[in-house]
Amino acid sequence: MENEALVRIIAQATKGEENCPTAIPSLGFFRRERPAPPVICLVEPSIVLVVQGEKKMWFGGEPFPYDTGRFLITSLDIPANSEVVEASPEHPCLGLVLRLDLRLLAELIAQGNLSPPAERSDERGIGLGTVTPRILDPFKRLLDLLDEPASIPILAPLIIREIHFRLLMSDQAARLWQIASVGSQSQRVSRAIDWLKLNYATTLRVDDLAERVQMSVSTFHHHFRKLTAMSPLQYQKWLRLNEAKRLMLNEDLDATSAAFRVGYESPSQFSREYSRLFGASPKRDIVGLRREAGMPSGNMLA
Repeated sequence: MENEALVRIIAQATKGEENCPTAIPSLGFFRRERPAPPVICLVEPSIVLVVQGEKKMWFGGEPFPYDTGRFLITSLDIPANSEVVEASPEHPCLGLVLRLDLRLLAELIAQGNLSPPAERSDERGIGLGTVTPRILDPFKRLLDLLDEPASIPILAPLIIREIHFRLLMSDQAARLWQIASVGSQSQRVSRAIDWLKLNYATTLRVDDLAERVQMSVSTFHHHFRKLTAMSPLQYQKWLRLNEAKRLMLNEDLDATSAAFRVGYESPSQFSREYSRLFGASPKRDIVGLRREAGMPSGNMLA
C-alpha cells in the first residue's frame, strides 16, 4: 500500500512544520492541519501529490481540486492561489512536491523514441492527472532513500528519471510534451518567463521579448495568456509585487524603497497595485503578517 507508506513517511518528517525540504534537492513535503483560504503563490514546474486530505489550486479564476486520486501538475512557472480544503490536526493534509526537470523530459522524448500523445493539450500550464500505482511506486522508493542518505546521490537521479518517464506515459503526457518539445510555442513562452524572472525590474517592451523568443507579438500574447492566464505585463507586475512583499517582510525594506528596488517609478502607483493584488496597503499587509508570525513590526512606511 504505497499511499499508506507515503502518509507515514511524510507525517513523521513534517511534525511541527508546514513546509519541509528534504535531502533530495528537488523534493519537498507539506503539512496543513486546518482548512485555509487561497493564498497567492508562484508554482514552479512540478508534480504535487496529496497523500491525505485535499487541496485546490485556483488558476485564472478556475478551481483545480486535487486529492489522493488526482495529482496536480504544472509545466511552467505560473502565478496561482493555493487553498487547503480538507485538513485537521488529527488528519492533516499531507503531500509532496517534486520539481520537474524540463531538460530531462526533453531528453526522454528524444532518446526514448516516444510517440507523441494522440490527444492535444488545452495549452494551459496546469492540469490534473490520475494517480496510479505506476506513479506511486517510484515515489515510495524515492522517499525510502531518505533513510539511506549515502544512496541518494546515486539512486535518486535514477528514480526521478523514472518518475518523469511515468509522467510522459500518464494522462498528462500531452501537457508535458508541449512544454518540453524544443521549438514549440509553449517552450518559447517558457523561455520568455525565464527572462522575466531574471529581469522583472527592467522596463518591459513586449515586442522585444517576443522577438527574443522568435514569435510574432500577436502569437506571443495569445500563447502567453493561454499558458499563464496573464499578459506578459501582468506577469511582470505580479513578479514585482511579490518580490517587493518579500523585501519588506524578510529584509525590512520600507514600502518606497521596495517599490524602487523592483522597478516602480511611482510609490503611489506601487501602493495602489499592491493593494489591488493583496487586499491591503503595503504597510497594513506587512504589519499584519509580522504580527501573525510574532515578528517585530519593522521599518514600514505608508
